[in-house]
Formats: sequence, C-alpha cells, structure tokens
Amino acid sequence: MATREMGKPLLDSRAEVDKCAWTCGWFAEHGPAMLEPEAIETEAVRSYVAYVPLGVVFAIMPWNFPYWQVVRALAPALAAGNVIVLKHAPSTTGCALLLEEVAKRAGLHDGLFSVLIASAERTPEVSEHVITDDRVAAVTLTGSTGAGRAVAAVAGRALKKTVLELGGSDPFIVLADADLEAAAAWAARSRFQNAGQSCIAAKRIIVEEQVADQFTERLLAHVSELRIGDPTEAGVTVGPLARADLRDALARQVRESVAQGARVLAGGRVPDRPGFYYEPTVLDRVSPGMPVLTEEVFGPAVAIVRTANADEAIRLANDTQFGLGSNLWTSDLARGEELAVRLDAGHTAVNGITASDPRLPFGGIKDSGYGRELSRHGIHEFVNAHAVVVSGPQGPDQHRSTIE
Repeated sequence: MATREMGKPLLDSRAEVDKCAWTCGWFAEHGPAMLEPEAIETEAVRSYVAYVPLGVVFAIMPWNFPYWQVVRALAPALAAGNVIVLKHAPSTTGCALLLEEVAKRAGLHDGLFSVLIASAERTPEVSEHVITDDRVAAVTLTGSTGAGRAVAAVAGRALKKTVLELGGSDPFIVLADADLEAAAAWAARSRFQNAGQSCIAAKRIIVEEQVADQFTERLLAHVSELRIGDPTEAGVTVGPLARADLRDALARQVRESVAQGARVLAGGRVPDRPGFYYEPTVLDRVSPGMPVLTEEVFGPAVAIVRTANADEAIRLANDTQFGLGSNLWTSDLARGEELAVRLDAGHTAVNGITASDPRLPFGGIKDSGYGRELSRHGIHEFVNAHAVVVSGPQGPDQHRSTIE
C-alpha cells in the first residue's frame, strides 16, 4: 500500500513496516518502567511524580513514511495511556486505514486509535476544528515548517501542548581524516533512500578541500549504482517522487543553483519516462545563497560544499534555519564528539547517518520544531508530570517549601 500510494521501493516499504513492529515491541517492553512514579525526597512523608496521560492526542502526519511517522508518535503515546486521533496526508489514506485495521485486529479497544479523513483543501479547517475541541489535550505534527507554524498558532490560542517535527537541511561533514569510502557509501544511502524524501537525509555534504576530489569520486561511484525505476520491481533503489509539484520544485532548485554557479556532476534532469521521476543528482562547487542550500531539498539531489577546515565546516553546517539531524565523519572519535556538540541539531551521528531509534529522543531545534518523540523523553511529552506531596495528619512541617 505504501509503495502504491507514495512510490517508495517495496524493499524500503517492508523495512518501514519492520521498524514499526520493532518500536511497538520496544515500548511494550520498556514503557511501563518509564511511567513508574518517581520518588523525590522532601520533608514530607512521601513525595513523588506520577506520570498521568493527558487524554486525546491529535496526530497530523505526512506521506513520506506513512507508517513509521504515525507509529513513532503513536507507540509512546498509547503506552502512556493516551488516545490517538490521526489525520493522515490525503495521499496516504490507504495506509492510515490499514493502520486502523491493524490496531483493531491487535485487540485495541474501539476509540483508542481512530482515523479522520479530510481532503487537502479541507485539512486546515478540519485540523483547527479538532485542535480547538475541548476533548483534545495535545497535538503532534510531522510536516513542513509552514504547517508547523500554522498548527502551533491554532494550538497556542487554545493552549494545547504541541510536539512539532518539521523540515531539515542536515549537514554531512567529512573531515580530512575520515574513511572516505565508508563516508561516501553512507552519504549516498542517507541522501537517496526514499528518493530523497526524508527530513533527516544528508542534504548538504560539507567536505574538507584537501580530500574533496577523492570523496566526490567515491560518492559518484555509489550514485552510479543506484537503479531508478518502477518501485514494485525487484532491485529498484530509487522510485518516483510522490507528486508532480515535488519533482518540479526540485528541478527548479537545481536549475537555479546551476545558474548561480553550481556544477552538475551527476543527474540534474527529469528522465524521459512516465511518472514523477528525477535523476539522482550531485552538485559540486555549491556556495551560500544557492537554493539547494537555503531551502529544504526534498528529493534525490545533494549539494557538495568545500571547506578549509573543521571550524569552518561547523560554521557552514550551522548556517541554516533548520536544526534537525547532522552527521560528522572522522577517524578521531574524541574530536568527533567534541565537534558534535557544537552542531545546532537534535541529533548528531559521528561516523554514521541520522536515523530515528526508539531508544533515543528524536526531534529538532530552530525551524525544525520542538519537543521530542521516542525514548523516555518522547513518552513523557504527553503525560502530566503530577507532583504528589503526602504529609502527616497534622499537615506539613514548617519549612521553606510552604512558601509559594
């Protein structure tokens, strides 16, 4: 269904389903311990924090990972005792209804997970109606920065808790001492999986000048091995983009960047075949101000920026309004950790790629949103941290904690 509705290769769709199952299992096993009351020592007989579910959580989810992004929010929220109402992307309604069917077949009580269906034209109206409903306690959204601003504005007026996972322009820094072959292989995997339609893909490769040519040669070799085609066929690694407007926006970003001086090393064209395809594209000699750097690129194209040293690489990496994920490659692990915390991001992979994991918090800063999903942090986003202080029958002892 995911392949049919949004075009990702079948192998990737199956991997997405597997990750959803793993995450549900992880929260089933570890969620209860994360929700145990937390004892706090005070002058009272007993003090603790009880984690109480908020109630109904409204989830607004996108099409690019139509199962995973729902389950990533749903699993911890349900484990905490909340109820989920899903408004999925109109283009992946089939995936939403399948998830609802799976929930029922798994034995969830009616109403714990339900799906609202709305056309793209009615989505703003329907979303505002649901967010402002007194029965809804909180909102979680994965989507564009524009969508996040709109939802946050409505939720703010209604004083509803929100978690927003928004767009990204993740840097992929390659220092001179990195394993260039490994870095190139993982850069290609990160950038071109799901036809580049991922918030946490490596979108800006920032490489030290002294190894830039060697790295680029290796990257191009991996890109040449990608197979574009019908996503239902075995062996296809890059399917079509989900919509015509996404392909056209990518073509414009590449075209305008080339007009400003970027060099096309691979791809850069709409192939002569039916469907919303775009060739896997590598741009070199990219400089600040070009659309492929200043805008989020949501398709199979990657920009290479050459830099003099690690400090300049960090500066360039942080020169964006986004702050979701980041990646840094070096053979010096201690230096890698030191540089990692200087990056403006919610996640940094040293010698790896950004990937969400139920064991770790996931989310961003700046225009990439706020709040966290997954892990202990995610399960606590949609609970009331209820402080309970128990004193003896005569009331509390006289001490500073009785002053407001």
